[in-house]
Amino acid sequence: MSIDLDKESIDVEELSKKAINDREILQELLENVLSKKDTIRFNAHEVLKLISNEDPDVLYPHWMFFEELLESKNNYQKYIGIQIISNLTKIDRENRFDRIFEKFYKILGGEKTMVARQIVLCSGTIALNKPQLQPEITEKMLNIDKIHKGKQKDLLKGDAIETFDKYIQETEMQKEIIEFTREQINSSSPKTNKRAEEYLKKWTACGLG
Repeated sequence: MSIDLDKESIDVEELSKKAINDREILQELLENVLSKKDTIRFNAHEVLKLISNEDPDVLYPHWMFFEELLESKNNYQKYIGIQIISNLTKIDRENRFDRIFEKFYKILGGEKTMVARQIVLCSGTIALNKPQLQPEITEKMLNIDKIHKGKQKDLLKGDAIETFDKYIQETEMQKEIIEFTREQINSSSPKTNKRAEEYLKKWTACGLG
């Protein structure tokens, strides 16, 4: 291994810069993000996540690699695929995400809270990068009760409120979002309850609602 990922602390920014200019290092990161060793996998993921956020063009040619992770039996690999693909929608010139929209959101219908939360939290980024998909994304968020099969639906609704905040000022579904958020004031999840109150206050101050 020409890069040392097997240590608790690495310089993520420095390594991302090296990977952008060195195909061999980039390939090592792609291989090691599937490592069974937690530290190596985590570090590789952090570097790739930074690259996908700041230089998505570097990873766009590897779209299929991350798309395949969405169907992995390993939930952490799904987690990685969700985050990277969400960032790559920023430069998705070939509309690859549009093609896998239903496959992506099928994950929301599972029972695992960890991966479902990532779908919800990353949806704000996608909605900003793909404004034409905002109605479909919003519908998925509004219908978490019907879609998600897990037990922590109220927690996911709090994540949905946070996601809505990213694009509520540019969507045509403000009324539906605000109504949904008001319903969460009585949520059984204290975290969701608090988010609902905070964001309603914020949106009202911005002239929404």
